[in-house]
Amino acid sequence: MALTAAGALAAGMALFMTAPAAAGTTLGASAAEKGRYFGTAVAGFKLSDSAYTTILNREFNMVTAENEMKMNATEPQQGQFSYGAADQIVNHARSRGMSVRGHTLAWHSQQPGWMESMSGSALRSAMLNHVTQVATHFRGQVVAWDVVNEAFADGSSGARRDSNLQRTGNDWIEAAFRAARAADPGAKLCYNDYNTDNWTHAKTQGVYNMVRDFKQRGVPIDCVGFQAHFNNDSPYVSNFRTTLSSFAALGVDVQITELDIQGASANTYRSVVEDCLAVARCNGITVWGIRDSDSWRASQTPLLFNNNGSKKPAYDAVLAALNNGTTPTDPPTDPPTDPPTDPPTTPPPGPGGCTATVSVNQWTGGFVANVRVTAGSSALNGWTVTIALPSGATVTNAWSANRSGNTGTTNWTNVAYNGQVGAGQFTEWGFQANGTAGSLTPTCSAR
Repeated sequence: MALTAAGALAAGMALFMTAPAAAGTTLGASAAEKGRYFGTAVAGFKLSDSAYTTILNREFNMVTAENEMKMNATEPQQGQFSYGAADQIVNHARSRGMSVRGHTLAWHSQQPGWMESMSGSALRSAMLNHVTQVATHFRGQVVAWDVVNEAFADGSSGARRDSNLQRTGNDWIEAAFRAARAADPGAKLCYNDYNTDNWTHAKTQGVYNMVRDFKQRGVPIDCVGFQAHFNNDSPYVSNFRTTLSSFAALGVDVQITELDIQGASANTYRSVVEDCLAVARCNGITVWGIRDSDSWRASQTPLLFNNNGSKKPAYDAVLAALNNGTTPTDPPTDPPTDPPTDPPTTPPPGPGGCTATVSVNQWTGGFVANVRVTAGSSALNGWTVTIALPSGATVTNAWSANRSGNTGTTNWTNVAYNGQVGAGQFTEWGFQANGTAGSLTPTCSAR
């Protein structure tokens, strides 16, 4: 919520399975037995609190930085990035066998002051550069990114939220996802929002329609996060499981990303866990804090541990639900009506050599090009892509490729980590430019 401030993928799933203690005796270990994770939000300044870290290290196998990866924390001045606090959390988690969720790359809230005052193409360029730089910094260290956070409006419209990012063009979310995929191709890319738990709500349907559209058009989205901040004004609903299974039927993972429940009802916590376990593609739950005193809603006592760190009845209910649950292997039944068509597939590569295809996100004054290099029937040990830019187009930055030239005919070669591409496999890279993309027709040759 806007108040949150107060408060390749197989490798990633292998990390989900890491158990911090004996199986069945802690939240993370029990979830791992079911092929899932159980995580928590972590505040970096609390890592010096031994009572806090004792619970963290014992109970959880996934960590989300509460505020330290948000835009105002990672780019406080334009072009000057600060990762120290986020790195501290990542290093703590990974050194103890925990996985990390990245939160969040693009959001209308908690923007740095310099970004709040921007608009139009300048803001679009700045947002995409932020996504690229932050995702690149943490590449290989996070298993999933909340690429875009809370972009839909509350109420009955089911429409996008009005924000400075939305006013750069309706394709801004798609552009952010494509930039994130190019910068960190090994991470799952998620859309994350609150008050999307009730299947009948217009906001839920608005997000669903966006995800369905993205899957149909091949926009790189892998997962949807449901914050699940349940309280008296936004209570848990019995159709939450329907919501999870309906999104999963689109071909995305679903994750419960910021769970807290006013009063910490043991029955409600149990129901949420059972809902996740009942949906094959619900691969994890994150509670938004450890002790009630750590919560952004501390007065509502919404978490699994009391202020003194003792376990609450809700903790026992969650652990019992995890231990009693089963791991479904069949796809979710009863998919929503009007099921989406299969997303477009990449045509098979030709014999030998390589091919290059490009997708473009254009806005007034600039564009991002995401390029896919696909090996033919033989593996690549290196590649070169040539792209002729139209008059007036100038490359301003690039990722995952070396370039020769910023205008006119440009030549692009692999960097150290993406030159070797298996037969029939692909790698992706991209660049951002001023001007108009026109019709880009890349050519590829093996080196």
